[in-house]
Amino acid sequence: MSFHISPMMLSGKEVLPLIEGGKGVAVSTGESSGAWAAAGGIGTFSAVNADRVDEHGRIIRTVYHGKSRKARFNELVAQAIEGGIHQARVAHDIAAGRGRLHMNVLWEMGGAERVLHGVLEKASDIIDGVTCGAGMPFRLAPLAAQYGVYYYPIISSARAFRALWLRSYRKVPEWLGGVVYEDPWLAGGHNGLSNSEDPEHPEPPYQRVVALRATMNEFGLQHTPIIMAGGVWFLREWTDWMDNPEIGPIAFQYGTRPLLTKESPISPQWKERLLKLKEGDIKLNRFSPTGFYSSAVYNSFLHELYERSDREIAFVDHPAGDHTEPFTFGVRNKKVFVTRQDARRAEEWLRDGFDKALPTPDSTLIFVSQEKAREIRQDQLNCMGCLSQCKFSNWAANEAGTTGKKADPRSFCIQKTLQNIAHGGDPEHNLMFAGHAAYRFAQDPFYAGGYIPTVKELVERICTGD
Repeated sequence: MSFHISPMMLSGKEVLPLIEGGKGVAVSTGESSGAWAAAGGIGTFSAVNADRVDEHGRIIRTVYHGKSRKARFNELVAQAIEGGIHQARVAHDIAAGRGRLHMNVLWEMGGAERVLHGVLEKASDIIDGVTCGAGMPFRLAPLAAQYGVYYYPIISSARAFRALWLRSYRKVPEWLGGVVYEDPWLAGGHNGLSNSEDPEHPEPPYQRVVALRATMNEFGLQHTPIIMAGGVWFLREWTDWMDNPEIGPIAFQYGTRPLLTKESPISPQWKERLLKLKEGDIKLNRFSPTGFYSSAVYNSFLHELYERSDREIAFVDHPAGDHTEPFTFGVRNKKVFVTRQDARRAEEWLRDGFDKALPTPDSTLIFVSQEKAREIRQDQLNCMGCLSQCKFSNWAANEAGTTGKKADPRSFCIQKTLQNIAHGGDPEHNLMFAGHAAYRFAQDPFYAGGYIPTVKELVERICTGD
């Protein structure tokens, strides 16, 4: 049985309904997105702390000079704008007028609106659309319309889109290019699981997308495409979604598969690791300082976070109930009270070398080594405000510069580890985002023998149904 996929009008041009998912930090570059657009689809470069280059074309690794978080935050925003403009121009040159080019940002990243304005002010003539998730981007629509580019909110439920439409998007419907449904159980990176959804019990995407289409139809958006993101590998597995009146116009987004291309900037070690993944190697976890769930490869980095969370006990300031055992911690020997069982567990951890007790915002203590405690503290001190608000460092992009809560040592500096892995750091010891279908690299005959295709070859392969 032959497979055929038809072009679709997206961002003002007829293109293949195949979209490269944007991956920050510094992973979806101008080279990869330009090549995807040149192959006839929609390439997406990431404007999440995108790389800048010097006059010789060498990547400029960021060094912050500001003494305060606020000063470093302003440096980060300025560099992100410069990097975003550079990546847009690289992508534009490579695409050479073919396909479409989108920019991806995270609404909850530090200075998201400033970065969007800064990049679009200089490059809106070569950027066709903006995709935006990680939060509720209410102000995305008027911002995109100001520069004459299409906007594509990334949502995980019909309810989320309804809220965005009623509050904001209905005022600027003409620039709504499509709605990206990012499945919270299948997609890589940060996922939009709500409090009412169980991370351990995935819901099949079909009915959720049907509900999204019904909501969109209520608002007269019958012809606005839905873009399915998360878990898409072989298009032949999605033929019942195509030309389906319950689904309506549908396009497909690929986030994980473009990682394994010649144009992908990730390290050879990262690519090699992708080729060896097994089913179940990708874990949905809640360690991110954003507060969102995220999907990443289970490696030494994630293992340490799970172990850290296992060494956690609750305390109270005064004896109460079964919290009767005194325990002291910190340089001031603060005295608190824990249960008898937890006191015994704490003694074991102390003997095992996890002899530094760190308080959390939830009146608990975690136990780590002295070395890990120093690393956590230094990372918190180095905070540059990469998120609008951060659990790990208690930074917030407000006048006070803080969430008003204690920094949470159960998390980690996401900017540090993503910058590390994006620039050659060991994928075993850094956060390695991946979609839950990444194990299919090892099973797909296209990649047999460690074969790594060009973006053009990958797009051609996808168009065959495989």
